[in-house]
Amino acid sequence: MHLKTSSLSFMNLGFGGYTCNWGTHFCGLYESDAERDKIMYGFLAQGLREQELLVCCPEEQHHDHALDSVHALCPDAARPDPDSFRLFRSRDLYHPQGFFSPYDMITAHNDIWDENLRTGTRNVRGTAEMGWALEKIPGVDHLMAYESLLNTFIWGKAWISICLYDVNRFPGATIMKVLQVHPFVITGGGIFENPYFIPPEKWLAKYAPEFLKAL
Repeated sequence: MHLKTSSLSFMNLGFGGYTCNWGTHFCGLYESDAERDKIMYGFLAQGLREQELLVCCPEEQHHDHALDSVHALCPDAARPDPDSFRLFRSRDLYHPQGFFSPYDMITAHNDIWDENLRTGTRNVRGTAEMGWALEKIPGVDHLMAYESLLNTFIWGKAWISICLYDVNRFPGATIMKVLQVHPFVITGGGIFENPYFIPPEKWLAKYAPEFLKAL
């Protein structure tokens, strides 16, 4: 099944028989480890088959076996090198200086994209488990501003990001905020256009005007 998510080219998400278009930002809302694995590892395994650049930030307990879990779904594909499979720990990606900054995050994404252009443009698949945001990290209250800004970074690029939220761990009020900043949602085994999405310029103006200058 195809969900038109942009005017860019068609791509295979790697799970559920779903396809969409590049330049898209999803939230993945899951209730079980099996559901998370199907989304995260299926998505990355399809990218491995297609020799794309993969960016993965699993929770700490999944970090050491993430690559093995992806490769197990496509054993005929070559095992990727570290330049093709960027595996991060959450503290190194989201708060390397001990605090979270939306500006620093967008800079980090731009650095990955610019390096990708220099070394030979490939499609980019990024996915992260967001459980780290439940910790009391300075600046984490700006997470949704970053998620909103991430849309403007991704739009127009051959890049897909899936941000994974465990609905059993995050409060309902937080999940509603997550829905406001992701134009498409993966939930209950399906992918959908999100009716709760608020475009970045409107969301930031209302909830985080200090970050409007980053648009």
